[in-house]
Amino acid sequence: MFGRKGAQLCVELLHTEEDQLSRFNNDLFEQVLNETSEHFEQLEARLTKMHEEGLDAQTTKNADFYGGLTHHTSILRNKRCLLAYIYHRAQTVQRLRWQLGAVLPDDIQSKLSYSEKNYFKQYSDSLGVYMSSIDLDLSVDLSPPKDPYIQVKVLENVGNVYLDDQSTSLLRNSIHLIKRSEAEPLISQGLLEEFID
Repeated sequence: MFGRKGAQLCVELLHTEEDQLSRFNNDLFEQVLNETSEHFEQLEARLTKMHEEGLDAQTTKNADFYGGLTHHTSILRNKRCLLAYIYHRAQTVQRLRWQLGAVLPDDIQSKLSYSEKNYFKQYSDSLGVYMSSIDLDLSVDLSPPKDPYIQVKVLENVGNVYLDDQSTSLLRNSIHLIKRSEAEPLISQGLLEEFID
């Protein structure tokens, strides 16, 4: 049946949790492209036949016209399914950049197609250039903080580090009030945790 493989691509998206990425289904994607090419060939053959018979494709309503219309509609449907699949995956790749940073883990990279890897790299580079131009790391807080400072507890001995242009000794179990932007990288590395009284 026409369009069934394209619909399978869209159904695959429904079965994937948001912010999760399944392996790019290159096999099914290629099958949809091949089916679309076959529809195009059939459409072109019917239009050519009508033209050779001297019939106007706009006004003649015969079997070739309706067959061509069916193939044209199938092409549009497959195109929408392919674009929905690519768009959804591109949105997920963008979210992963914001959540995980400029380097994706190997298990996620293995799920991306070659084009998606290039897209991630270009998106990441563009975002990096923009953040450098405004001198602000936008990926630190995805929602604006209420306070620019955060109270943290040191989980591991870090030693002396420069925070807010001064040397601070971060010793295990000590509590500090530091800028959120300086604490977030250390929290993500597991060296600090937010301390709540």
